[in-house]
Amino acid sequence: MSVKYAGQCLCGEIRYEADGEPLFAGNCHCKDCQRSSGSAFIPAMMFRADDVVIAGAVRYFAHAAGNGHTHERGFCPRCGSQLFTRLSRLPGVLGIKAGTLDDASRYVPQLDFHAASAAPWDAMDPALPKKPGPAQG
Repeated sequence: MSVKYAGQCLCGEIRYEADGEPLFAGNCHCKDCQRSSGSAFIPAMMFRADDVVIAGAVRYFAHAAGNGHTHERGFCPRCGSQLFTRLSRLPGVLGIKAGTLDDASRYVPQLDFHAASAAPWDAMDPALPKKPGPAQG
């Protein structure tokens, strides 16, 4: 059986494989994701952490989100690529940034969330459902 999802950072220092199906896949337009990525949104997939094998030493940075929960973002310590997210409100779940996949066609978003915080120049897919979430400044 082949690995369903695999990817890496820019320099290849960190690689990962996930054999399970994502619990969720969507585009987050919250202000935290905009600021941490430098882009309009983060396309992310959430997996059971036990289904993901990571090769290499990931460096995590914690941030207190506006909702009172902690977000930890995982980066390659060599090239700085952002690969993973751990959310305190979802223990046992690991987020993977879809842009790091070896095969980008494996990412199929289910919705746009925190759409109320979307940048004015963000061109969201009109076919995807929208979850507004609270507007963030």
